[in-house]
Amino acid sequence: MSARGPIARIRRYPSAVAGLAIILFLVAVALYTVVAIPYSQATADWRGGEQWRMNPANASPVWTNRLFGGNAPPTLTVSSAEADVESAGFEGGRQMRIPLTFDFTYDDFPSEMTLLLSVLGTDRPAFVEASWQRPDGTDIRLGAYRVAGEDRIAISQDRALEGRLGQVPHVALFAAEAQTGRPEVLPGTYRLTLDAVLFDEAAELQADLVAFGRVHGLAGTDHLRRDLMLALLWGTPVALAFGILAAVGTTVTTLVIAAAGVWFGGLVDATIQRLTEVTMILPILPVLVMVGTLYSTSIWLMLGVVIALGIFSASIKMYRAMLLPLRNAPYIEAARAYGASNMRIVLRYMIPRILPVLIPAFVTLIPTYVFLEASLAVLGLGDPVLPTWGKILNDAQTQGALFNGFYYWVVAPAALLMLTGLGFALFGFALDRIFNPRLRSA
Repeated sequence: MSARGPIARIRRYPSAVAGLAIILFLVAVALYTVVAIPYSQATADWRGGEQWRMNPANASPVWTNRLFGGNAPPTLTVSSAEADVESAGFEGGRQMRIPLTFDFTYDDFPSEMTLLLSVLGTDRPAFVEASWQRPDGTDIRLGAYRVAGEDRIAISQDRALEGRLGQVPHVALFAAEAQTGRPEVLPGTYRLTLDAVLFDEAAELQADLVAFGRVHGLAGTDHLRRDLMLALLWGTPVALAFGILAAVGTTVTTLVIAAAGVWFGGLVDATIQRLTEVTMILPILPVLVMVGTLYSTSIWLMLGVVIALGIFSASIKMYRAMLLPLRNAPYIEAARAYGASNMRIVLRYMIPRILPVLIPAFVTLIPTYVFLEASLAVLGLGDPVLPTWGKILNDAQTQGALFNGFYYWVVAPAALLMLTGLGFALFGFALDRIFNPRLRSA
């Protein structure tokens, strides 16, 4: 077969082209991720919480609006820096009126409402009174607050306000009047007016009203407000690295050991076969669960255990059957005649003869280990540091995502896992037809 033969044969199989395209796409995503989001930044962001505080919790992806024909609100932030602030001084202090005005024309209510207040230029606390004006002219007093430094007022969790309004504030403040059944949004222009008294002439008050939305980003958010796109992106290089390293480690070592057993025979071969038979009866997943429970859930430790358990696997017997006819082949006898060493015969003359047949098996083995890593994470034995597809599924299971209707939380990582398996399977099966003489078409 010429050098261009395999490439030409691959192009003859649409499934091989599709599988290769999927694999190249995943590799491109993995390379982009490790360059655009360094490992240290990804792990710190995933474990941290402050950088996610402006994200809504359990928000669907923004594309669900178009997909399902809805008009769910995104997160809206209204800042005093863009408002027409009125200020008047008095002896020893000043008064401020900050109108935070915005249009709300969506079909659903915000998921939360929060008021962020900051008093600058003084150590003395300020007193702020907030009132809410609706498009129908209704004026609702929200409450008075004592603000020192920076303060975060969770309007949605104000139980006193909820008692006065009869339902959670972020629904009641936007709901149309005189409704029966499910509340509906009253569209129009809303205004939150803040009347503040500051006891320092040089003091300033900054305010931000945040109406958290129902949709966010391309992948949505979880219960900790984390953008799931980070875990979906970083799960790609982690899954590919784990799958490829495990497949390479187990395949290469198993092949070398099988070839050494065939060549040396006798006690060496018998020992290898007995170790293989013992290892074959060990269930790999329970062993990994035991290691993760009793020792560590580090992904690198799990990778080492997977490779260690996969060295003396059932593949050794298959490789041995393929290599036995080669032991007495004429070219092996010729190599022995000119004085080739045992290592050279094993590595240069025996193993390369069966590599073409093993390449498809190697390719299809990669998604097996990708699914194994995800399975460990789903069982709660994933690496506690890395954001991975399995960790997303584990969090979704823990938080009852499907029960609460957060389908995106499960569908996205599951789709990526299935896409990975599909890509390697299509490409591997096509390679099997190309390299396997028994399946090769004329």
